[in-house]
Amino acid sequence: MSAPSTPGPRARPTRPHTGRQARAENTRARIISETVACILERGYAAASAKHIAERAGVTWGVVQYHFGDRDGILAAVVEAGLHELVEAMSSVEIPELPIRARVEALVDAGWKAYTTPLARAGLEILVATRTQRAPALGDQLEPFGREVARLAGSVTEGDSTAGRVLLLALRGMALDQLLYPDPIGTRRYRAAVVDVIVRYLDHPD
Repeated sequence: MSAPSTPGPRARPTRPHTGRQARAENTRARIISETVACILERGYAAASAKHIAERAGVTWGVVQYHFGDRDGILAAVVEAGLHELVEAMSSVEIPELPIRARVEALVDAGWKAYTTPLARAGLEILVATRTQRAPALGDQLEPFGREVARLAGSVTEGDSTAGRVLLLALRGMALDQLLYPDPIGTRRYRAAVVDVIVRYLDHPD
């Protein structure tokens, strides 16, 4: 009877990739967050690749690994901002209330979505790169517009003009915020938007 074979050295357990992946995702999120903060504090022009890397506490090589170049970082901010906008609007439920209350709920939801730091930074990038951005960035605006149109249609009984006016008014007020170092109050203007839309719906002709 032959002697039992001696087991070979036990293989060292491999380390799961989740830890490395989580660190990479955290680094990517930190770079995006610092880019957003830089743009909101100092403007689009100040968000150089070197400055972003310094703020995020990483080397330029790390930034390149995740985003390629400065344009890649800016595109990631816009993409994240628009994704956040779409998610925010797609989760909105407009209650079955009188028309004015429903329009107010839609205006409030749209304004909250448009004025997060990520959304504001994304808007500033889109304006600053208007003549030179890749078409794909502009295409990312469409899903948000569709969500606003969907919600507006549920409030305005499918009137596309009212929905478009609402979208333009919210976007205009959000862009206006970028012109001043300190946010300005918009409650009165949002109330005026509600008045305009309700009056239009009451008297469409």
